[in-house]
Amino acid sequence: MAPHGTVGGRGYRPGHRGDRHGLQDIGAEVTEGITGYDARAQLEDMIERDLHGPWDGPTEELPAGTTPGEHYLLGKLVPRRADTDEPVTDPDAAEDDDVEDRPELLDEAGLDLDPDDPQGQPSPAAVRSRAMAASSLGLAFAVPEDVDAVAVRADWGRYERGPSATQFTDTGRPRTVWHRVPAGGEVTVPVDAEGDGKGIPDPVRDQVFVRWRVRHRDARRVIEVFLVNQQPVRADTPDRERLFQVTLTVTALDGASAIFLGHNDPDLPLLRHESDDELRLLALQHRAQRLYATGRQCAVDADARDGEARAWRLRTTSFPAADVPMVVAGDPADMPGVVLDMARLGSPDLHPDDLVRALRPLVEGYRRWLDGQAPRIDAEPEIARFADVARPALERARQVADRLERAVEMLRDNAQAREAFRFANQAMARQRVRSELVRLRVAEPDTNLKSLLDAVDVPANRSWRPFQLAFVLLCLPGLTDPAHADAGRGPLLDGQAQLLFFPTGGGKTEAYLGLTAYTIAIRRLQGIVGDGAQARDGTRGVGILMRYTLRLLTAQQFQRATALVAACELLRRERVAGGDLRWGATPVRIGLWVGVGVTPNTFEDALRQLEDATGRAGEGQVGGLQQFATCPWCGSGIDLGRDGHPDRARRRVLLFCGDPDGRCPFSRSRSDEGLPALVVDEEIYRLSPDLIIGTVDKFAALPWRAATAHLFGHVTTECERHGFRSADTADWCKDGGHPRSGSLPGTRPAPAQRLRPPDLIIQDELHLISDALGSMVGLYETLIDALCTREQNGVPVRPVFVASTATVRRARAQVQQVFARGLTVFPPPLFDAGNTFFSRRVAPSPQTPARRYRGIMAPGERLTAVEIRVMTALLEFGQYLFDRHGTAVDPYLTVVDYFTSTRELAGMRRLTEDDVTDRLSRQGALVRRRRPVVAELTSRMDSRKITQSLADLERRFDPMQDSNPGLQALRQLRSTDKAAWERTVRPGYLRPIDVLLATSMLQVGVDVQRLGLMVVTGQPKNMAEYIQASSRVGRSTAGPGLVLTIYQWNRPRDLAHYEHFGYDHATFGRRVEGLTTTPFSKRALDRGLAGVLVGAIRHATDSALPNLGAQVAPLGAAAVAPLLDLLRDRAELVADSAPVGQDVAERARRQLDRWLHRRTTLPAGQLGYRADARAAAGLLREPDEVPWDSWSAPMSLRDVEPEVLLQLRRDDASWQSAPAWDFSPAPATNQGGTP
Repeated sequence: MAPHGTVGGRGYRPGHRGDRHGLQDIGAEVTEGITGYDARAQLEDMIERDLHGPWDGPTEELPAGTTPGEHYLLGKLVPRRADTDEPVTDPDAAEDDDVEDRPELLDEAGLDLDPDDPQGQPSPAAVRSRAMAASSLGLAFAVPEDVDAVAVRADWGRYERGPSATQFTDTGRPRTVWHRVPAGGEVTVPVDAEGDGKGIPDPVRDQVFVRWRVRHRDARRVIEVFLVNQQPVRADTPDRERLFQVTLTVTALDGASAIFLGHNDPDLPLLRHESDDELRLLALQHRAQRLYATGRQCAVDADARDGEARAWRLRTTSFPAADVPMVVAGDPADMPGVVLDMARLGSPDLHPDDLVRALRPLVEGYRRWLDGQAPRIDAEPEIARFADVARPALERARQVADRLERAVEMLRDNAQAREAFRFANQAMARQRVRSELVRLRVAEPDTNLKSLLDAVDVPANRSWRPFQLAFVLLCLPGLTDPAHADAGRGPLLDGQAQLLFFPTGGGKTEAYLGLTAYTIAIRRLQGIVGDGAQARDGTRGVGILMRYTLRLLTAQQFQRATALVAACELLRRERVAGGDLRWGATPVRIGLWVGVGVTPNTFEDALRQLEDATGRAGEGQVGGLQQFATCPWCGSGIDLGRDGHPDRARRRVLLFCGDPDGRCPFSRSRSDEGLPALVVDEEIYRLSPDLIIGTVDKFAALPWRAATAHLFGHVTTECERHGFRSADTADWCKDGGHPRSGSLPGTRPAPAQRLRPPDLIIQDELHLISDALGSMVGLYETLIDALCTREQNGVPVRPVFVASTATVRRARAQVQQVFARGLTVFPPPLFDAGNTFFSRRVAPSPQTPARRYRGIMAPGERLTAVEIRVMTALLEFGQYLFDRHGTAVDPYLTVVDYFTSTRELAGMRRLTEDDVTDRLSRQGALVRRRRPVVAELTSRMDSRKITQSLADLERRFDPMQDSNPGLQALRQLRSTDKAAWERTVRPGYLRPIDVLLATSMLQVGVDVQRLGLMVVTGQPKNMAEYIQASSRVGRSTAGPGLVLTIYQWNRPRDLAHYEHFGYDHATFGRRVEGLTTTPFSKRALDRGLAGVLVGAIRHATDSALPNLGAQVAPLGAAAVAPLLDLLRDRAELVADSAPVGQDVAERARRQLDRWLHRRTTLPAGQLGYRADARAAAGLLREPDEVPWDSWSAPMSLRDVEPEVLLQLRRDDASWQSAPAWDFSPAPATNQGGTP
């Protein structure tokens, strides 16, 4: 435990560290006009001085009562001969090992294995280690064979006890304190011969020495160097023999020559696993990033001069730093004349030729850039060695340029496409302007709406980024012409999926929102397509399925998409009012289809939520039936209890804008149905909105519910009052119709024209469609693809498929396995990572700051102790800087703490609320901070609180009410002028969140611009998760991101990432693991085949849709042959095996035979898809009906097995033989660890 009067062991004392070396001076030069970039630098400096030291310079003295061992966490070596502290890494431990038995040397030196290999193994020394603290650290590197020796300098600080020159007792005597004494020196390491050796860098400490090992391999010399602390320990004062702030620096003997080889040095042969084309292309793109050395219990910084492939200096670091530069959209200056303003592109006055002139510069600029890239293949040797992948990459990019050219020509020649494009741009312009208006109005609710609208309706807020506009153009032909190759015309792999591959925060959402608006428009303009039985109505029905994997992402994107749908609906009203009836009488709507855990299933469920909210009117809670805290069009507050309205006759729950003046077009006074958003499953089925946003696992409902057929255009009858009817409408919409009710006329059901199925499927965050979920999604995609396929002129037509991600590997194989399509990646990757013309990587600067990563590993320290120390420091230092600099520090006042497991998060919540809070309130703290407001974003949250939590994260810290000087001023004002105090204090002020504890739910879709600070506790299981999660901070240049990753020293995988810290972060894209899905594996078929078969047959004909349709569904050989062929072909494609395809088809046929057998053994009309009052037996079994059998079908693709709860009783003798750690008693006292 830290001594009394300290904070986390730092020992702050009033009048000591607070104004010595002058924390008062930090930022004193710039107290006004400080930027977020400056604030991050100051916070980072304070953290490094606190965790690593020295805090007060090279000859500092520590506060009385504190020791250096408890003062500093990082960069220290304990004595090797300590009784309780044993070495973590020691060359002697492998003295007799041959170097070939040290794969970490071969790997990191680039001799046999590639350190870029994500499956590379960690250091065996790390695996073997069971030590509590490190007594040595070092590095491994390679030099050319003509280098005979290198210089190694060791530096550290040692601490001695003695009288203080600045701290005195009450009687004036000097206090006894610890003083820092700089130590170290240089040794020369000969490398011309193989062997081991050691040298003493500092004669004062002759038991501290440098050890090395040299091996010669393939004209290179591989060297390992360690600094070893082998001093005997004194039991009374062990800190005297500890080394602090330890570093090793290695250079050539002249101190300047570049001699250190990177793993991909141009003079080295290509590594053998780079025969894979994708890996070779990645190696080409990251050729400038080189691994020069690997740390041992530390990381290594390498210094290389511009234009040189080899490094001239290597330096170990225990608090490594890495910058990940911004990747921004392409520069419009490279495409002179291009028009990116959505309002201009949507202008009705824009002549077709003018439209071409506005768009063609985009294509011409891209072609010019590609022409400039082509000569590099032969001119640059490092590209030439990858010519076999560079030339195909260039050809793929040229094909994209050709497609963009054809899209521009289509807009010139096709009047309908041109009109739909104009509509989409008008809608997007309004959506972008209104979204900005809402953002500003939420921050300043009293701002005049008209003046605010005038201020934000400017080109900067309504312009495409070039890559967004190019991606929209790329997809337009497939959405316009159903027979276009992008959509697919029958055979598997005939269609091309379009993958938008761009870094997080780059604006991918706007690109596919633009496609959404275009799809809505072109369907309505084209009206009914096809003839006779193949006729399909596109003026109504679901046109776009936008699918996500996580409910948090779905909920947030729903709010953004609703603003676009609102814009589309207003444009439709204007056009219809002007006499253009092509746009239809049915409103443009959006639906949120995510399940009962988030939204209601039925009108009755919704009514109960509304009645409950009415009793709480004014509380403003968000979630469930109310997915909006504010109107997405005008920013007025929405309260479900006040603004929700039940329409019992039409079985609808309407949500109106809360604008008290009725100016908003979606307020009660100006709209019949309020916001054009549906969140009740029943309403979605009956009204079939144009756009559905849902989670992928929701599609497990297809075999269970007849009404889901409406989402794919399979409608039969329609009620003017309730919408499309199905067997699920039960008794409230009878065949005989409805009598007059109030202002509603009497109605009778009428036949309904079949609707056009979805034309566009958007799969966001493609990288999450993997593993078990990906396999189930891939299997059910067989069913979804079939339901979305229609015939036109006798040719099967499939929807256009669009996906997006920022992190993916093996995307082509994944898309083929899950979606049975080819793949076009946009922007096409070329020779340099991040540079594609439509994107470019920019050098870090205050204007374009990189995201900054720091690594923390403290061998021998308990993880909980490190977590407490880091969290306390971040909160305390953040408050200190906020008190001095105000709002510029706001991005660093909310600490996002990311965990890989809920268990670890729960432990940290308790530690934050207890230990951290206690340390922040101690008398000796540098600055006081109030009890932290702690929030969570995890899967264990109530779904209805997710939207509210996101809104809470947007709250900024107020210098007047959250800083110590502000609070002191308020207290003084209250005592002197209470009226002025009442005018100053914001009524109902809610404190912002201080600490957000999050798990994997955070990693996608959270777009909170103000967040700038994150702690990642433990290396996530895969690199994609790490990239996605850490990219949630630093999304605004006003708050550049700072990410602290805490590695667990006793986890080999964490240690391996820490030792490669700089290189790992420099090659993020290359480190992403490949994805794995097996949709037609035996396990996947066991869980999903029954649902796919029943769904396909149930939705195929009108007679099979009702529940009792299970008794009459056509199961003859001719009827099921197309389905069996589809399953066979798809399985053969995915598994790349004809026998697998045959086996799947045969298994499906046997399953259908069992269905036929079941209904022949039951009396007529007794078999339903599920048992109910009319069906005595159910064909399908729910997951909780155990045991699972061949007719069990999931209710969710994510949870394919029933949950089993285990309760172990201590009086049950069966556990007595379990290991002791299974039931260890909780400690009597809590010292900061988990119980």
